[in-house]
Amino acid sequence: MGTLRNLFRSGGGAGEVAAQAVDYHDYRITPAPQRQPSGWNTAGVISKEFPDGVKEHRFIRVDTHASKDDAVAFSITKAQQIIDE
Repeated sequence: MGTLRNLFRSGGGAGEVAAQAVDYHDYRITPAPQRQPSGWNTAGVISKEFPDGVKEHRFIRVDTHASKDDAVAFSITKAQQIIDE
């Protein structure tokens, strides 16, 4: 029952809280840090539009941050690293 309550309270799955999207090298990065009891985990979505539609890659890391803002900033940095590699 607690899991269902958490889903409805956060407005998304697993405590995801989406932040403002950022464009980077033809990709769109949407930070979505996840709230955990110990802090905020790094997470987000990398998407790119192709002729046949939008393709997305979701990532989650166990890096923990004390604030949501720190997690958002690191999520953007991590997504840029993923794109560059």
